[in-house]
Amino acid sequence: MNMASDLATPFTEGFRGFLERLREAKELIDIRQPVDIRHVATLVDQSDKALCFHNVIGYAMPLLSGIIRSRERAIMSMGCSNYREIEAKLDRGISNPIAPRRLASSPTKEVVQRGDQVDLFRLPIPMSSIYDGGPMITAGIVLARDPEYGVNAGIYRLIVKERNITGIDLVTPNDMRLFAHRAYEAGRSCPISISIGTHPVEIMGAGFRAPIGVDELAIAGGIRGAPVALAQCETIDLPYIADAEIVLEAEILPTGWTQPEGRFGEFTGLMGGLHWNPNVRVNAVLMRKDAVYYALHMPWENTWLAAPTRYQAIRRALRTAGVEVKDINVTLGGRAFWHAVISIKKRAGEGKNALLAALSVMDLKHVVVVDEDIDVFNGTDVEWAIATRVQGDRDVIIIPEARAKPLDPSLSPRPAGIVPTGAKVGIDATISEDIPKERFERISYAYADRAKIADYLAGRSDTRGTAPSEAAAALADKIYAVIEQKPMYYSEIAEHFGDHDFQSIARAFGMLHAEQKLWQDPRGRMCVRGSKFAAKLA
Repeated sequence: MNMASDLATPFTEGFRGFLERLREAKELIDIRQPVDIRHVATLVDQSDKALCFHNVIGYAMPLLSGIIRSRERAIMSMGCSNYREIEAKLDRGISNPIAPRRLASSPTKEVVQRGDQVDLFRLPIPMSSIYDGGPMITAGIVLARDPEYGVNAGIYRLIVKERNITGIDLVTPNDMRLFAHRAYEAGRSCPISISIGTHPVEIMGAGFRAPIGVDELAIAGGIRGAPVALAQCETIDLPYIADAEIVLEAEILPTGWTQPEGRFGEFTGLMGGLHWNPNVRVNAVLMRKDAVYYALHMPWENTWLAAPTRYQAIRRALRTAGVEVKDINVTLGGRAFWHAVISIKKRAGEGKNALLAALSVMDLKHVVVVDEDIDVFNGTDVEWAIATRVQGDRDVIIIPEARAKPLDPSLSPRPAGIVPTGAKVGIDATISEDIPKERFERISYAYADRAKIADYLAGRSDTRGTAPSEAAAALADKIYAVIEQKPMYYSEIAEHFGDHDFQSIARAFGMLHAEQKLWQDPRGRMCVRGSKFAAKLA
């Protein structure tokens, strides 16, 4: 199937359509022999393909994982031809949201279980890391409604505790936490629907940190260029994603942040600690007759669709600040959340302006701004810019007590329920306006465009520079006449007189030095002593 991207064409593919496309591209492997669910996470970690386990011991349902666990599959999931295009689609979704449409029903209601029929232990929910506190639902898109702010969508992990009880991780300051807290203060539960097994477009939309009151599924619709289909739950007044494989109808209980929940292997690549969180009661389960359970595998399956949200937000912030961006790298070492390297086409003062704009974005923690000659995807190049263009007292900005992500392991411990704050750091690794630009001219070897080692290894012989040389004095006079007209680098002069052997040229220069006729201009080019080009002594 040809999926060449066209931003103007609506992208209406469903979850199962994406799976079939992965199979056709040999990016999804079906494993049909019996597999112990305790082995699933490590098998997915070892595989360079997505895996679908059709015979999970003790379960009647297939278990799928890893579908967006690579850059290539993330590109495929968005119907794009390259990674940068994902950002373009997201930007379109934010700028041109399309409200969801409602369906009367969906295949998710082929099986409906209520009350005592609910048994989460029947779902093949795997454990991941050796220190996990239990099986964790990781790919559920949670919808909730607040009387004032409307519907919110997000992705939150839910640890399975009892057959109908989970925890929900709401330690990060966000709209869902606000909705749950407002319900708790009012003494009522907060109904939620949890859609599992949805297309990655909806995962990206739900995972985008939109301003409160903005419908994240409308952003997903804008990404698609077509509305996301929703259907109505059976036991609560909320919709669910109609394409989902499984839906849990539930309520966050008004118990407050009183239950320990976790640990869990997080996007940081580290084990998270215990979080104090509310409990969730599941009142109904909806599913397709042949439902597939999707487990989002941490950490990298979370990363490839998170990074474009940062790219988009950074680019928009810099555009608002009037800074012209050349390139951005939201680095994998920063887990696609905390670090960004940004190259700009700098005008005076814009290094600091770019830093302030970028550090305002989401949970970015460390930002480096460089000139456009630096490759932001080359760590050595970026480090070289920091080493050669930064003075700490002038170019490092520290912003204390900024909102921080609770999963940052470097933060000092806080009491339960206290929103953490931390420092943001910006490094302006651009060339300062008061520094001469010639200090930053890179080494560029003479004749690199024509002298190739492969040619010499293949037997090349040079013929230039072998002609009989004239007397050094005569050659010195000719060199003097050339540099009298304009300054030239030594290598340029050597090339200009390339028919002479290099030793003769060097001797001619030596004669001019001995006669005190040579000087250099401020850029290091050879010129005539005392001429208008000559560098002045400081």
